Amino acid sequence: MLLIGRTILAIGLVTAGFGAGSAVLAQRPSNLQPGESVWKPAAAPPGGIPWSVLESTKEIQRQAAGIIYSRPAFSPRVKALASKRIKVSGYVMPLQNTAKQTHFVLLAYPPDCPFHLNPAPTQFIEVKTTSPIAVKQGVQSFEGTLILSGQDESGIFYSLRAGREI
Repeated sequence: MLLIGRTILAIGLVTAGFGAGSAVLAQRPSNLQPGESVWKPAAAPPGGIPWSVLESTKEIQRQAAGIIYSRPAFSPRVKALASKRIKVSGYVMPLQNTAKQTHFVLLAYPPDCPFHLNPAPTQFIEVKTTSPIAVKQGVQSFEGTLILSGQDESGIFYSLRAGREI
């Protein structure tokens, strides 16, 4: 009798859980696109460049001997930013084995996001700062000179030089 009671209780809890899940799904607006319902790139700092501008660059790919090479086709809006001081926000991925970094990659999307395990060349910037910065969890903002690159098919389209945290 005790075993039957526990089984009925377990079935009731599972059924209630499915019902609650259905209720949550039913409340989700149907007009959301996958990117809107999961996450968005880091927001631009005040007076900064949004990632949508950098992502407007087209990636031209070719494959040789099983290796994919890419080079950029910069949009006019991105070309206008070449060698200019810009502000941008993102998630810091360290490249150095130290507590503070002077050379790192700034990602548009969180590095633990399952949808961007390998970001596209338009979704990150190689950054070199004038003084070391502490890596923090979450979004950090930087200012520096934007260098457009990648014509050598290196896969790195953007670099920020003489950067500083803002």
